[in-house]
Amino acid sequence: MTTPTRVIIVDDHPVVRDGLRALLDTESDVEVVGEATNGNEALAMVGALHPDLVLMDLQMPELDGVAATRGIRREYDTVEILILTTYDTDADIGRAIDAGATGYLLKDASREELIRAIRTAAQGESVLSPQVASRVLGKMRAPAEEALSAREIEVLLEVSHGLSNREVGRSLHISEATVRTHLLHIFAKLGVHDRTAAVTVALERGIIRLDPPLDTSRDGG
Repeated sequence: MTTPTRVIIVDDHPVVRDGLRALLDTESDVEVVGEATNGNEALAMVGALHPDLVLMDLQMPELDGVAATRGIRREYDTVEILILTTYDTDADIGRAIDAGATGYLLKDASREELIRAIRTAAQGESVLSPQVASRVLGKMRAPAEEALSAREIEVLLEVSHGLSNREVGRSLHISEATVRTHLLHIFAKLGVHDRTAAVTVALERGIIRLDPPLDTSRDGG
């Protein structure tokens, strides 16, 4: 009998975790061995339970999915990580893939798509949801002058948060001069002349997104 794929579910919403567990419990070749509510818990749980695959949300308190993915890859490189999120911007996809995620799936995926993605990712094979694949393919086909590099997207994200060039440099551990150079490249690629226009165009094209303000009325759900 084939050994089931051992899975840890990482998501800060109890309803999502419950739904995923209920779905996966019906599959004989998948075993949910743990649940975590944030990236820190995920790191500790991977070390204790040694899963085959982590089903990872992106936006979570304390430590987000990208940072957790990077940490797991650094410490336990045999564990596969499948991102399961509602976000599909170039910035989110790029950061997750750069961090070492095996696959990237959206939460509107069907039951069949999710199970297939888990089985595929557990084998170490890359898997992308159709929408994400279209974005990645579109970016690959884009003219070179329009495609922003991962570092340029990072700079643009910091700028979108209202940071000055000096603050962006400090945040990303690069010089202020390097930040200016990146911004010039960004302006040229997006066909704009200032920071505000660059952020506006990047948001319109889905290259970056602005995180919603923190809802302090949430009780951890």
